[in-house]
Amino acid sequence: MRLPILDKLEKELMASKKELEVDIPKALKTATDMGDLSENAEYKAAKERQMFLQSRVSQLQKRIGDIISIDLNRIPKDRSGLGSTLVLKHVDSGAEKKFFLVFPEEVDPELGKISMASPIGKRLAGKMEGDEIEVPVEGETQSYEVVQIITIHQENG
Repeated sequence: MRLPILDKLEKELMASKKELEVDIPKALKTATDMGDLSENAEYKAAKERQMFLQSRVSQLQKRIGDIISIDLNRIPKDRSGLGSTLVLKHVDSGAEKKFFLVFPEEVDPELGKISMASPIGKRLAGKMEGDEIEVPVEGETQSYEVVQIITIHQENG
């Protein structure tokens, strides 16, 4: 099973490498052709961008390696975990909310995509259908029942 986050990170890695290996050398050559480098803003900007990209490429390579090394078989099949989709029903109103437990790079609270490290993510991890959880919402605690869980194994398998 291939995780979609890997495609996103690998695309960013390829774009950063291209800029580092093709675009930055061109910018540096253009800047050096202008002469005096001590007061050359274009040269300084290109060197700063080069340093940033070198760091970003290194970070992306490490993050991709970390994600690839995750043993998906260790993620529970019978309860919520990384990659799970949970549907919660408000105990009083019956209103439903959907949450997705995602990698930090995918977090988007507006879409219900939350990190397992977030306060709500920690509460949702390890839950099964029928479990009740208390969620802080706008300064008050509200009760929800877990009505559906789709694990990463069902989603991608």
